[in-house]
Amino acid sequence: MYSVFRDLAIIILSAKFFGLVARKCRAPQVVGEIIAGLLIGPCLLNLVQTNDTISTFAEIGVVLLMFTTGLGTNLKELLRAGPIATLIACIGVFVPLVGGTLLYSAFYGFSAVGSPEFYRALFIGTIMTATSVSITVATLQELGHLKSFLGTTIVSAAVIDDVIGIIVLTCVLGASSGEGTGIGGVLIQTALFFLVAVGIGLVIHFAMKWLDARNPHTQRITIVSMAFCFAMAYIAEQYFGIADITGAYIAGIVLCTLHDASYVERRVDISNYLIFAPIFFASIGLKTEIKGMTWALVGFSAAFILVGLITKIVGCGLMAKICRFSSADSLKVGVGMMTRGEVALIVSQKGLAVGMMDPLLFTSVILLIIVSSISTPIVLKLLYKKHPTSDDVPEKTPQEA
Repeated sequence: MYSVFRDLAIIILSAKFFGLVARKCRAPQVVGEIIAGLLIGPCLLNLVQTNDTISTFAEIGVVLLMFTTGLGTNLKELLRAGPIATLIACIGVFVPLVGGTLLYSAFYGFSAVGSPEFYRALFIGTIMTATSVSITVATLQELGHLKSFLGTTIVSAAVIDDVIGIIVLTCVLGASSGEGTGIGGVLIQTALFFLVAVGIGLVIHFAMKWLDARNPHTQRITIVSMAFCFAMAYIAEQYFGIADITGAYIAGIVLCTLHDASYVERRVDISNYLIFAPIFFASIGLKTEIKGMTWALVGFSAAFILVGLITKIVGCGLMAKICRFSSADSLKVGVGMMTRGEVALIVSQKGLAVGMMDPLLFTSVILLIIVSSISTPIVLKLLYKKHPTSDDVPEKTPQEA
């Protein structure tokens, strides 16, 4: 029993060390934490094996991660970007979803719609849908284009992209559960959940505003907020068959306009950053199988990376062009949207938990995250350097067209 403390100590220290090394190498900290899991896990040193305690800590970590993502959402910026960001996000989800599904089917065989193999293929496409907002934001901020119209569009589209991706994940997991509800039933369940979430959200929002006004910057605000997060995660999973991360994300969205939203986000981040999030990302490495890699899997991984990058650039860039951005700015939109990160890992983790994903395929996801996280900042910088004259405003907005 007490060996779990040794495991936790090894995971936390190694994850933080390799996370710092990754940051020194200008790679996302997440990459270092995953590599730490690979090193200390069964793949290499075999110091730690995954168990129920580590899985529970990891699940808490992913729920809190999605909660803080929701808390950090800027609804005003999201609404200001308007229909352009929404259109880019929709196509930015649809093209990778189709591309990933066809890729898996091409390697492992096409299956009848509704069969378990069909849903596995669809799930691989779902992994490709999410965009990592944090890396794109950091790059645009460094280049001084974060608050430009183009920068706002990219970031807003990335946020909407994640929301749509989570809804797609919910539908795929629900439809593949074998309970006979089908996609139509899952869509109804999803719609019902969001209706209930809106009702509960309105009540909680006004209650929290009242509490926030009476007790600003106090621990009780954070405690009640976290309780609401876990409650929504439970309601989503238990009563609607929807991923708990969806409930946690909605909880964050409900509270994101509070005066103390940033305060709550910082407080929740402290515990998550110190313990739960590193365990979650390291656990991905722990569950990744490398020893069983074959040349067929190596080929699939290479194709997975190429399809993952190209489908985002083509889908998002093409829609940006349709929205009358210049060719150079359309390419910037496509490149800015191709980074994968935390949400792709979260989706993968969910697939592994319900048996929809082979642990060996985690390697493909990790490689996509590493390649896209390193290449996106480099390519974006080159594009802005090559095309510095753009004022980041589309040639003609859809309203003017």
